[in-house]
Amino acid sequence: MTLELPKLPYGFNELEPHYDAATVEIHYSKHHAAYTANLNKAVEAAGWQGKSITEILTSLELAPKPQQTALRNHGGGYHNHCLFWESLTPKGTGKAVGELAKAIDAKWGSFEAFAEAFTACAMGHFGSGWAWLVKNKADELEIVDTHDQVSPVSLGLKPIIVIDVWEHAYYLKYKNLRADWIKAWWSIANWEKAEERFK
Repeated sequence: MTLELPKLPYGFNELEPHYDAATVEIHYSKHHAAYTANLNKAVEAAGWQGKSITEILTSLELAPKPQQTALRNHGGGYHNHCLFWESLTPKGTGKAVGELAKAIDAKWGSFEAFAEAFTACAMGHFGSGWAWLVKNKADELEIVDTHDQVSPVSLGLKPIIVIDVWEHAYYLKYKNLRADWIKAWWSIANWEKAEERFK
């Protein structure tokens, strides 16, 4: 069974002006597509056809040694991007909703305090990677960052929402100004999908 590049839930231009159509198209049809293709090669080389991406990412140490790095990098790149696209929407609410909103208030005191902490994590991440809101192993909310294409799923964490802070995710529009990209992300963050994942 081939792992497929998922269809975007919106058009390339529908996240404008916060996320430009050219970046969305290149990010999806070049970067994400390449991770997908290379993951399928690694899966075939490992003889792991038929496994779900979650099964792959939670049992990397069981893979044949020569394929472990490729499965981690391309599997993480594939799945992280799947979660990233779902974390965006043209109809952003601006803040968390439902039970997740209550849980964020309980943990950080307010959504604004959470947003400040999440932004600090995304800004403070050195090099390429991601900032996540996750449920940890104690089933509590936590803000974490992961480097390169490490998946939180491989660390026993449950992703809720994510921002991609690799430069390829924002460089065409925001150049080297990561802060401007992070600020824009809040306008298109998909809190309804985050609420689904939280539940």
